[in-house]
Amino acid sequence: MNELITAARKRGRSQLNEVEAKDLLADAGVPVAKTRLATTADDAVDAAESIGYPVVMKVVSSEIAHKSDIGGVVLDVSDADAVRATFDQITTSVSSAIPDAEIDGIAVQEMVPQGIEVIVGATTDMQFGSVMMFGLGGVFVEVMKDVAFRIVPLEVRDAKQLVREIDGFPLLQGARGTEPADLDALESLILKVSAAVEENPEIAELDLNPVFAYPDGVMAVDAHIVLTAEDD
Repeated sequence: MNELITAARKRGRSQLNEVEAKDLLADAGVPVAKTRLATTADDAVDAAESIGYPVVMKVVSSEIAHKSDIGGVVLDVSDADAVRATFDQITTSVSSAIPDAEIDGIAVQEMVPQGIEVIVGATTDMQFGSVMMFGLGGVFVEVMKDVAFRIVPLEVRDAKQLVREIDGFPLLQGARGTEPADLDALESLILKVSAAVEENPEIAELDLNPVFAYPDGVMAVDAHIVLTAEDD
């Protein structure tokens, strides 16, 4: 069993926090935005200076689904003084909004360029087992519901079909004069996520949303992993 999953189990947790999820996926070769967990303002400054300014700062808590709604996300934090002020700002805002929430700390993440937003995920089907999902990401996944599915493990042809099956595929090809996305990199990411899910059967659900698709690569910006019940 993966050591991050083992540690979460020992703490009685049913999911990995965002930083742990990214660490697990990075170890599997998935391109993820550099992210470190800070539990103090000094930790946050150290993390930001290691990653490089500007950074994004986000509350890390398995009990908070919509971080932005309660002041739990701040973008474009540009220097050490701003990091310290933002650490205090997020902590105060979240504690005020949800006083009883268990907070693991504040994630300090590199600011990455905007790309075409897609979602890559996995879920557990009662009949088929682990199933991979791909579609347009961000708000589009809820509004358009433009997604496709394949059973894990995926082969190269499965990843290619998955990407091309969604109605929004023309966006990835470079619609309206925009540069096309790097489909090879996107398919590679999908295959690496499939392999990570296959190697870690304790993963019940996984979401990478958004993944930014660029003309020359891809980057997972946010990650969420839910574990199976221990007796499964």
